Amino acid sequence: MRTITLGSTGIVTPQNAFGALPIQRVSEEAAVGLLRRAYEGGMTFFDTARAYSNSEERVGLAFEGMRGKVAIATKTQARTPEAFWKDLETSLRLLRTDYVDLYQFHCVDQCYKPGDGTGMYECMLKAKEQGKIAHIGVTAHKLEVAFECVESGLYETLQYPLSYLASDRELKLVALCEQRNVGFIAMKGLAGGLLTNARACMAFMTQFPGVLPIWGVQREEELDEWLAFMTEAPQLDEGMRAFIASERAELAGDFCRGCGYCMPCPQDIVINQCARMSLMIRRAPSKGWLGEEWQQRMNAIEDCTECYACTVRCPYELDIPQLLKKNLADYRAVLAGNVDVKGTGEE
Repeated sequence: MRTITLGSTGIVTPQNAFGALPIQRVSEEAAVGLLRRAYEGGMTFFDTARAYSNSEERVGLAFEGMRGKVAIATKTQARTPEAFWKDLETSLRLLRTDYVDLYQFHCVDQCYKPGDGTGMYECMLKAKEQGKIAHIGVTAHKLEVAFECVESGLYETLQYPLSYLASDRELKLVALCEQRNVGFIAMKGLAGGLLTNARACMAFMTQFPGVLPIWGVQREEELDEWLAFMTEAPQLDEGMRAFIASERAELAGDFCRGCGYCMPCPQDIVINQCARMSLMIRRAPSKGWLGEEWQQRMNAIEDCTECYACTVRCPYELDIPQLLKKNLADYRAVLAGNVDVKGTGEE
């Protein structure tokens, strides 16, 4: 496994890191166990966020007394200086540390800069001066905002979705980060669960020497798969490139990544699953998707008023109401037996 330096931060880490969003879904004991096993297996970079409910607390429990051995990144969704300082102090307390290695503005809609009137970047500078954060980063889902952040020269890292479904424009963003010595933290390397070949996903990442993928882990078998790559990293050889090309052909066009930033829906539609149901029942098949619970949730699409509030919030500017309708029509065709979906047994 290649060791990389994360942009200008000087943080050195294997090119294989832990995304701590999913550990909020398991017990505290299981979460702490996963984090410690990840470290024992060679991972040293752990990414969490104030928005991930109890994730920070669990990271703090796992690594108390080990501060110099791991790099901890967290994030704030604050949009005012007052909320920034409240978030930072809460994060430090829960993480059981007096500083974080990387503090990131979380899912920004704009590039915060000194003198922009928000006071937000000034907060980052003051926190760094106080020694409460070591490095300043940003996460984004809107591509042009991401470009602006990198071009500003104000951020040491950018966290952005990256998988082998990336567009040419997104790959240019990766290249720009390399040129500007900005560390690229790759989230959603599995495209929100649509990609199921871990070897292919990892092999894709290894072609970029400045990219650090963070894999969301909540089960031991998932962690085992990623840790196995520490000693035998998959290669992007001719066969792997052919597989990725076939996947890209199947998933070409507009599709929902499942990020959930479109939510909540005024009609209580579970948009981040319903808008990609056609793909889920084919790529992650389970009787659960076709059961009574999800039939009811899919039928809720009929209540859509096409207010387009979801589309306004969507980082990928998808026409979500139309995407929902297409998924509902396909879903009903599958239920009626008019469309064959292989492998619909229990997972």
